[in-house]
Amino acid sequence: MPRNIRIEYPGAIYHAMCRGNNGQEIFINDDGRRLFLSTLSEVCGQTGWQVHAYVLMSNHYHLLLETPEANLVEGMSWFQGSYTQRFNSMFQRRGHLYQGRYKAIPVQTDPRHGGLEYFRQISSYIHLNPFRAKLCGEGFNQPLESYRWSSYPAYIGKDRGKRPEWLVRSKVLRTWGLEEGKSGYLKGYQQRIERLMKFEQDPDAGRKGEFEKQVKHGWFIGSESYREYLDRYLKDRTNNDNYRGMQRRDHDLSEAERLLTAGLKALGVSEEEILESKSVRIEKQALVWLIKSHTTVRGNWLADRLQMGHPMNVSRALSRFRTREDRETEQLKQKMLKCLG
Repeated sequence: MPRNIRIEYPGAIYHAMCRGNNGQEIFINDDGRRLFLSTLSEVCGQTGWQVHAYVLMSNHYHLLLETPEANLVEGMSWFQGSYTQRFNSMFQRRGHLYQGRYKAIPVQTDPRHGGLEYFRQISSYIHLNPFRAKLCGEGFNQPLESYRWSSYPAYIGKDRGKRPEWLVRSKVLRTWGLEEGKSGYLKGYQQRIERLMKFEQDPDAGRKGEFEKQVKHGWFIGSESYREYLDRYLKDRTNNDNYRGMQRRDHDLSEAERLLTAGLKALGVSEEEILESKSVRIEKQALVWLIKSHTTVRGNWLADRLQMGHPMNVSRALSRFRTREDRETEQLKQKMLKCLG
């Protein structure tokens, strides 16, 4: 499979993350976490990077990373390679530490493309990772700031020791209408994140919006105007097919989401109901047939999106629906075909 190109330009901001090989831990213990942060500090010094938010989980990390110069690839190459070598030396390991390439998804920040809304959302998403992992936060024994390996404690004045120079809080705070150094800014940020945790606990609210889809499956995080900006920026900067392939995949993902929404409406069922149902439910099979027959999305994407477990369950559902010849199946096919527009 061709590799997606890296989008680099001065002042770009990325949601960067990488997972451990085969799901393995990438820190082992607190010594590993301190090693990771010291290596991050080095690369920020070398490249001029600024980090607006971070969190270290057991088998992956998240960074909200700004590159004043267009040096993402060069910096990440040194950072990932150096940490792997140091990790292997510290823990007497060999071989690959990370699972494939890192992800670095450009995040919209320019007011011309809608302002800092997506920047605020991704910073909150990063800070809420320990809460989503059910480690701490609203409803648990320990508050969110008890998780040391995140920038969140530094945002509310609970960090231990000196805050690193490469961690910049001012831009995230401004997105919440807060100004660093002004009275109440630390408490103000804490209150806003605590409200988000309460929202997360609301089963009727959910988190199935466009932002969450972009974080999991997209090649950028932002509005349609930001995508158009990236299209124009990249058009004359690449002469291979990787970018065009990226555009095609993005189109298919968007079309798959559109067909899913239209299919659910035609069936008269909610997304939550379909996600909670088993793969043998005929309406779920009908949606698989609709999307798989009219886009090029992969089985693993459908398995994840429709909560079907292993991708093989997608293949089975598709095969069963295609081979059924009863009246109910034929009626469902006709309903699904009307969703094509």
